[in-house]
Amino acid sequence: QVQLVESGGGLVQSGGSLRLSCAASGRTFSSYAMGWFRRAPGKEREFVAAISRSTLTTLYVDSVKGRFTISRDNSKNTMYLQMNSLKPEDTAVYYCAASARSYSRNAGDYDYWGQGTQVTVSS
Repeated sequence: QVQLVESGGGLVQSGGSLRLSCAASGRTFSSYAMGWFRRAPGKEREFVAAISRSTLTTLYVDSVKGRFTISRDNSKNTMYLQMNSLKPEDTAVYYCAASARSYSRNAGDYDYWGQGTQVTVSS
C-alpha cells in the first residue's frame, strides 16, 4: 500500500506559478513510477505528466510542455510539479498517482491515488 497526499494548490493569477507536492508513505517510494493528472470542471480526467522511478524519463501532455516540470526526490519520498506561466485553462483538481508498472499517460496503469489539490488560475 502507498498513501499519497498532495499539497501546494491554491489561487493564482494568470502567468503566475505554483509548486505542487505529493508526499508518499508506505512501501518504498522509489519502487513506483509517478504521475500527475487533473480534472477540470465538467471535463474528463486528463494526464499531465509522469516520471520514471529513476527520474531519468519524463512525459508531458503537449499543453503543459515548457511550462510545467515534474520531478521527484526519492530520499524525501516526494514528487513535485512546478507549474509556471499558468493559464486559466490549467484550473483543475490535480491528483498524484503511483504505478507499480511503469510511467504512463494512462490512468488505468496507476495503482494508488491521492485525494487531489485544487488549482485555480484567475484571468
